[in-house]
Amino acid sequence: MTTLQSPDIHRINLDDGREIILVGTAHVSQKSVDLVHDVIEAEQPDCVCVELDEKRFESLSQKDRWQNLDIKEIIRKKQLSTLMVNLTLASYQKKLGDQLGVIPGSELLEATQTAKTHNIPISLCDRDVRVTLRRAWKKTSIFKKGYLLASLFASLFDTTEIDEQKLDELKASDALSELLNEMGEALPEIKQVLIDERDTFLAEKIKTSAGQKLVAVVGAGHVQGIKAGIKEDRSSQMAEINTIPPVSPVWKILGWAIPILIIGSIGYIGMNKGLLAAGENITYWILANGIPSAIGALIAFAHPITIITAFVAAPFTSLTPVIGAGYVCAFVQAMMQPPIVREFETAMADMASMAGWWRNRLLKVFLAFILPGIGSMIGTWIGGYEIIKNLF
Repeated sequence: MTTLQSPDIHRINLDDGREIILVGTAHVSQKSVDLVHDVIEAEQPDCVCVELDEKRFESLSQKDRWQNLDIKEIIRKKQLSTLMVNLTLASYQKKLGDQLGVIPGSELLEATQTAKTHNIPISLCDRDVRVTLRRAWKKTSIFKKGYLLASLFASLFDTTEIDEQKLDELKASDALSELLNEMGEALPEIKQVLIDERDTFLAEKIKTSAGQKLVAVVGAGHVQGIKAGIKEDRSSQMAEINTIPPVSPVWKILGWAIPILIIGSIGYIGMNKGLLAAGENITYWILANGIPSAIGALIAFAHPITIITAFVAAPFTSLTPVIGAGYVCAFVQAMMQPPIVREFETAMADMASMAGWWRNRLLKVFLAFILPGIGSMIGTWIGGYEIIKNLF
């Protein structure tokens, strides 16, 4: 048997006699696709481990997945923001892949297909992407959330070109370590969740996969962390890093405190200044919330019914933390102008242009979610300020 040699192949021998062959890849590199194929062909391992969870594996392997996606059900489950972030990340990778002629994640799909050809079991070793995203969001401060969203949105319109040589430079350990260190300094909570925790999760899942010889295909950014994790017993950390942190009681209290304050203030004004004054404040609250939210829907070029819904819903959704105006408007928009399969398939490409956001009906659902929600938030502060001021 020929033993392949490459700086991206790392051989780890465990105390129990098992061998792990760790292959570091770039997710948009044809060289990585070829390397993964060659390693599995040459080594004929007992199991192939890949840096995928069930959801990402389905998205890569099922070409007709959009036909089975129910956008209304996603909105109903309040998972629209997760879908939007996933598409944004995938859109950025797709741009790199288009430059190199490689679909993002092709080397991971190649690993599963080559394993299937040789009847080799596959082990999906990554943490559920929904857990990763929610942990990252909950662990990020409110100020850095804004920075993160702005950076994510800016990445959609990044025109920087990259070639295989630059990818090879990026995969080099010194350059990669420098990038990760910079990320850790700017957004330590994000690096902890996206890199450090997943290094531990991947290492433990790889170690517990069945077989004497394992080939593990992972992104190059995880190699050093996984190598360190494999040498240690971190099994006690698995339950904690696979759990979504609960919402802080402070936020729950604030969520109900604002509507109680507004309703209580209007009631106080009614008792002390009369029903006419209370009515004027209620009218102000309705207009202060409804108009900005409706303007947001109008800017999104949403369906007329969605615009009306934004105006009607915002004054009420602002008084409950259970659901926001954005989700109500997104659901109505999806009902009135449902995206077709082709628009799901082109969403990642359409995200890269401003016109694409208004042309693609799936992205228009996102706009109907974001813009009326921002308008309602602005209206809540304007209306709340005016009502509290009228107390005195």
